[in-house]
Amino acid sequence: MAEIAIRDVHKSYGEVAVIHGVSIDIADGELIVIVGPSGCGKSTLLRMVAGLEAITEGEIAIGGRVVNRLEPKDRDIAMVFQNYALYPHMSVFDNMAYGLKIAGRPKAEIRERVENAARLLELGGLLERKPRQLSGGQRQRVAMGRAIVRNPSAFLFDEPLSNLDAKLRVQMRLEIKRLQRSLGITSLYVTHDQVEAMTLADRLVVMNQGVAEQIDTPLTLYEHPATMFVAGFIGSPSMNFLPGRVDGDGSGVALDQGPRLRGGNGQLSPHAGRPLTLGIRPEHLAPVAEGAQDFHLAVQVVETLGADTLAHGRIAEAGATEVPPQGEGGAGIVTVRLPGQARVAEGDRLPLRAEAGMLHLFDSENGRSLADI
Repeated sequence: MAEIAIRDVHKSYGEVAVIHGVSIDIADGELIVIVGPSGCGKSTLLRMVAGLEAITEGEIAIGGRVVNRLEPKDRDIAMVFQNYALYPHMSVFDNMAYGLKIAGRPKAEIRERVENAARLLELGGLLERKPRQLSGGQRQRVAMGRAIVRNPSAFLFDEPLSNLDAKLRVQMRLEIKRLQRSLGITSLYVTHDQVEAMTLADRLVVMNQGVAEQIDTPLTLYEHPATMFVAGFIGSPSMNFLPGRVDGDGSGVALDQGPRLRGGNGQLSPHAGRPLTLGIRPEHLAPVAEGAQDFHLAVQVVETLGADTLAHGRIAEAGATEVPPQGEGGAGIVTVRLPGQARVAEGDRLPLRAEAGMLHLFDSENGRSLADI
């Protein structure tokens, strides 16, 4: 077991910088998930920890030992890839045992380690099968077993569930979390799936264009996002963003689309008159009786999901007969999450109220959080 320290790490390919000074301290036994869209640098960062990419600047230490110049095999880590990378001509047993055989471990020790890992992963009856005789989930378990038998200081996971179907992804997600907890091995996990990230992580690193936008627990990132990027990336459906301006007396926010939302308990006064972006999560908008609303939603699209119903539309003035035009790329569309039994249809006007204390204010220019009200 070992802690991992990533200290002001940069990565450039020629004159093109892709990682801009990322620092993360990962405690012994902690599971850190790096999440972000394609091209944000999350896999590059993982590969630098593994030793598969050279570091341009900065330092990486595993278990207190700086590993910048060490080969991957000397870093005492085990990696699980998106591609299972199993040898098709070898049995499950031989695939799991291969690294130990190369390392020259005794046969008795190899068998004991493989059988222990197979029991942990429920692969005991499959050790003589070839990879082609296994399902996708079983192949992924074999790849994990190959990592486990090495008894490394740290696990590195590079989008290991991307090739699985939706049901298997949920199953394997729970399996990985259970295994990591039982083994207590320090783990760094990369994914683009924010649901996967939220359910697995002790702490999340949200990456954006080579920068760690925010590092914190999943719940903190959900409740107190530091930037608009984090707010929009964490949470499903995404947070609604509405342009507006703080009232002159700091008592509320006037939206560009018309409505005015009160709140802030005086903490908005320093921002009086300032243009900003208001963030509201779909689950923090609720239908209310006519007259008690913050605004009306002119419903344009309804998605029925079973437990939830999602209504998408535009903010409408009370009594308006025309649906406001949609902005380019769907700009200005507001989403509200309703209970599954909710009866709502296209063309409805929903009176909605935002939950007190659940609004987020962001600077319109740099996207940084200003306050939660």
